[in-house]
Amino acid sequence: MAQNTTIAINGDSYTQLTDADVTSATFQNNGSNAVYIAGTATAVAPTDNTAAIRYNPGAGERSSVTLAELFPGIGAVRLYAKCVTEGNSQVFISHA
Repeated sequence: MAQNTTIAINGDSYTQLTDADVTSATFQNNGSNAVYIAGTATAVAPTDNTAAIRYNPGAGERSSVTLAELFPGIGAVRLYAKCVTEGNSQVFISHA
């Protein structure tokens, strides 16, 4: 299902950003804390930060980047986010 929204990221566990399998998305860290963005091949949240990309406040991917470009080799269809340190943040996400 398509969405264009901001999602609250609380604590140190991964929160799903996409609400369906997608091939591309636009997102931005709109909070004041850095976040990790992780891609997965299923709707199961990551358990660690091994393959996550760090995005500082204000950073993101604004040109509808494909998940295959961000996470080559894993067949990513979902995006998740979590704070780098304890605290809260928010991530804008838009996808078809």
